[in-house]
Amino acid sequence: MPKKHTMLHQIKRYLILFIGSIIYAAGLEIFLVPNHVIDGGVVGLAIMASHLTGLPLAIFLIAINIPFVYLGYKQIGKTFTISTIFAILSLSYWSGVFLPIPGLTNDLFLASVFGGIILGIGVGLIVRYGGSLDGTEIVAILMDKRSSFSVGEVILVINLFILSAAGLVFGWDRAMYSLVAYFIASKVIDITIQGLDESKAVIIVSDQSAEIADALMARLGRGVTVLRGQGGYSGNEKNILYAVVTRLEIAKLKALITDIDETAFVTINDVHDVLGGSFKKKAIH
Repeated sequence: MPKKHTMLHQIKRYLILFIGSIIYAAGLEIFLVPNHVIDGGVVGLAIMASHLTGLPLAIFLIAINIPFVYLGYKQIGKTFTISTIFAILSLSYWSGVFLPIPGLTNDLFLASVFGGIILGIGVGLIVRYGGSLDGTEIVAILMDKRSSFSVGEVILVINLFILSAAGLVFGWDRAMYSLVAYFIASKVIDITIQGLDESKAVIIVSDQSAEIADALMARLGRGVTVLRGQGGYSGNEKNILYAVVTRLEIAKLKALITDIDETAFVTINDVHDVLGGSFKKKAIH
């Protein structure tokens, strides 16, 4: 990759990390913190520590994350660690900038909903471009490699303890609103990372594979890869079709396949990233 292109890519990445931290800090200081509603993970711990000690939130955002960042450097890699440090420092700075700004609402439900949405956008941008704001994610990634638990399951268990602690510090009504904000943020993170028009991988097994492949290319404009397979029971050779489409094209794809072969076996899975090839997202007409 040319040096100029690499440099532009790095500039873009750190710019997005910077913007993501601003968005996250705004959601935190303008909606959640003034209403004693917390996010999960290290940020939630930092909010509670700041409330109990009276010290600035930024101090705890940095201090609590230090051991996790070191662990990430040793176990995950240098690029991820640098991006994470940059995002955490940016968040710490902007949380101080937004601190004097009064909260926009005293309604706990509105604060939880809008705070969760804004936090989700900020975190989604940061994660999408290779960084992290939360040391618990690093622990979850490492535990995923060493146990039967998934990253999501580990994060959920950790955050249940943190949100329970929020009930002791701020009251159980705040803890429940914190759970609402956390749930909304997690959904918005997924949307921000994957996009509203996320991709789907489709595998099709059919005796009319050639006709289906032609229809996919002609009517959906999607490339198709033909794989050679064999029926486990019959031992007959079969052509297996593999294609990547957008979520918006799924209904049309199902109708197309059913029109040709109602008995076709079809599986559809989420795809988080598509690189190379001729795949381009497009609107359906």
